[in-house]
Amino acid sequence: MDLINADSSMLLPILRQIPLFGTLDENAHKEIITHIVLMYYPANYQLFKEGDEGDSLYIVKTGQVSIYHEPKEAGDLPKQVAEINEKGFFGEMALVSDQPRNAAAKAITDAEVFILSKADFKNLLETNTSLAEQISATMVARIKQNDQNK
Repeated sequence: MDLINADSSMLLPILRQIPLFGTLDENAHKEIITHIVLMYYPANYQLFKEGDEGDSLYIVKTGQVSIYHEPKEAGDLPKQVAEINEKGFFGEMALVSDQPRNAAAKAITDAEVFILSKADFKNLLETNTSLAEQISATMVARIKQNDQNK
């Protein structure tokens, strides 16, 4: 089954919710979807650890993923930051930032997760100047807004 036909109706509204992609038009969203892959992770699978390179955006199709801070000392428990459920997303700033992951992610249940890698995203921007301009404008607006909110 073709990912675009099968999942674009689910992915389009989610992409509109992601601040980085919210202002893009439907053609740009569809272009992004062509670069998204679907992965299956069993319960308790570690997607990434705190401090790992941020290299992908994740969108949960089914299942649940825990975002948490790893224990700082032996005997401590992990500190849950968020629980991401169906249609939730995380890791979007990894596409435009070189910062390491500030939390870890682990599948709570068996999960199907859409992934957009940073490499695919960069290639997409290099080959699609209008998308690159739209993303750039969105980033500038977000930076200005963040500066005003400080």
